[in-house]
Amino acid sequence: MKAKSYSMVKRTKSTNDAFVESLSPRELNAFKEDYKDLVLSELIMALMEEDAVSVRKLAKIAGISPTIVQGMRSGAQDNFSMQSFFKIIKGLGGKVVIKRNGHYLPLDTSLSDKK
Repeated sequence: MKAKSYSMVKRTKSTNDAFVESLSPRELNAFKEDYKDLVLSELIMALMEEDAVSVRKLAKIAGISPTIVQGMRSGAQDNFSMQSFFKIIKGLGGKVVIKRNGHYLPLDTSLSDKK
């Protein structure tokens, strides 16, 4: 039986990898925060597009201001309440779930509806 031979291929760093590696610890933390905001706004936009839901319609369904929905959707608003987030996700037919130690713990968004 012939032994397999493996060759080492040097992987070229992507532009993103090189950029992230060039950041100072402080800049890296700021980048990570901005990235989380981007991912959240992209998620909301994708769900709205999938369901063909407008900002005004989602705001009405969720019972919040269209300004809040637009701010989250565009990423312009990064300081919003968890209650608003839960209402938007629920309005889009979603559910917030925490995964811990292989267990899924759904958050009861009806609790966020109570005042």
